[in-house]
Amino acid sequence: MTTSLQGGQSATDRASAQDSPLAVQVCRVAQGRGDAHDPARVPGLHALSPASDSTRCGATDRRKKKDLDVLEMPSIPNPFPELCCSPLTSVLSAGLFPRANSRKKQVIKVYSEDETSRALEVPSDITARDVCQLLILKNHYVDDNSWTLFEYLSHTGVERTIEDHELVIEVLSHWGMEEENKLYLRKNYAKYEFFKNPMYFFPEHMVSFTSETNSDRSPTQFLQMFLSSSTYPEIHGFLHAKEQGKKSWKKFYFFLRRSGLYFSTKGTSKEPRHLQFFSDFTTSNVYMSLAGKKKHGAPTAYGFCFKPNKAGGPRDLKMLCAEEEQSRMCWVTAIRLLKYGMQLYQNYMHPYQGRSGYSSQSISPMRSISENSLVAMDFSGQKSRVIDNPTEALSVAVEEGLAWRKKGCLRLGNHSSPTAPSQSSAVNMAIHWSQPWFHHRISRDEAQQLIIRQGPVDGVFLVRDSQSNPRTFVLTMSHGQKIKHFQIIPVEDDSETFHTLDEGHTRFTDLIQLVEFYQLNKGVLPCKLKHYCTRMAL
Repeated sequence: MTTSLQGGQSATDRASAQDSPLAVQVCRVAQGRGDAHDPARVPGLHALSPASDSTRCGATDRRKKKDLDVLEMPSIPNPFPELCCSPLTSVLSAGLFPRANSRKKQVIKVYSEDETSRALEVPSDITARDVCQLLILKNHYVDDNSWTLFEYLSHTGVERTIEDHELVIEVLSHWGMEEENKLYLRKNYAKYEFFKNPMYFFPEHMVSFTSETNSDRSPTQFLQMFLSSSTYPEIHGFLHAKEQGKKSWKKFYFFLRRSGLYFSTKGTSKEPRHLQFFSDFTTSNVYMSLAGKKKHGAPTAYGFCFKPNKAGGPRDLKMLCAEEEQSRMCWVTAIRLLKYGMQLYQNYMHPYQGRSGYSSQSISPMRSISENSLVAMDFSGQKSRVIDNPTEALSVAVEEGLAWRKKGCLRLGNHSSPTAPSQSSAVNMAIHWSQPWFHHRISRDEAQQLIIRQGPVDGVFLVRDSQSNPRTFVLTMSHGQKIKHFQIIPVEDDSETFHTLDEGHTRFTDLIQLVEFYQLNKGVLPCKLKHYCTRMAL
């Protein structure tokens, strides 16, 4: 049966006319087509309108009389001329009223670093960056563009950074019904750090370029090659791979290209006949393994994996393991750039643009206006004055902080009178326990994992107790994609205890003073202390 149109009539109209000619003629009357303008010429239509000619004439006369009465009424000026429209349409257009919000809403639960959770009712098109902004406002955090939403898969022990432009509800739709997965909000200082210092994330021995672009490259040109759709540097290096469905791990030489991830079956050869496809990135995401040694028997603690977007178990994971953290960060960062490209750069340059309608005009970081309007004041004299010199303002702030700390130590150590210097010294030893950068009794490996999970960029640090010597402390910090440890040794002088990092050349009364000093001065450290690592459950 053909469905071609003849004479402007569709096949559906012809089929309907064959079944019910009267119905087709009535439809033509309603549309004003053909012979339907004259009801007398439509056969059978008189059965639907039994009114006589005289009745129709009487109705016409009454209508004309009613129109004349309306015209005789005095005219009233229209106070809303912008609402006027054609007499054949409604006076108030439906477009003038606000449209109903058709976006569906869903309740999500987001966990903090201390395992406390907060429930949010969000629309279906909300992005990860918008969720971070809402929680920043609700918790009165200071937004430094490092707050990140993480996806944690409990049954496999892996997690990943949810990109700022990703839809949160879409991420949750890939979870299984019986899986106890979680969303976490915490800081990730390395989320966009590769745009600032790309050479730290991509060591020269792991990156190769074509012969045409093998000359000296600036960091800007280096990033342009990564973000370009035509040229992309090749990442290569050894990785441990776990065979799917087996417990054994094997070491192969891998190559990362735009078409996917490959490994060589013959040493480090990159000939096409020796390369075997491992995974692509269009239908999967890259995750960091948190417990690779315990759950998957990984040879090192620097594991990552590919997981399909659909819900699946541990057998669907394609597990990999690097030799060190710098190598793992290089692979994971390159995969993120390969998958999202310029979208990551747009997220970095415009952190407040989301698809769900939240913008910088509607959601702004807390304290941004007040911090810009703060000035340093001196109230020591009879009249207050504004301190314009930044050096003087800094010295005054340090002196006031030291004076406040001494008063606080005296109040904590001696509730009545400060007479015993030993009590004051004991308080100085314990005042750092309340600081967010101090971690009490954690191991060396746990300190490294804390810094790695919050972004191993230059200056991320924490202070912990030493496991080898109970009287000393350890400053653990990140520099050059490596975790370094510095021992804080106590020094006694005139029955007073000081802390030092440089064998007594620079002494500090307590750990707070030590941390504040190295936040402003590099000293013997490779860089200044910038971001403290907060407490979180491992």
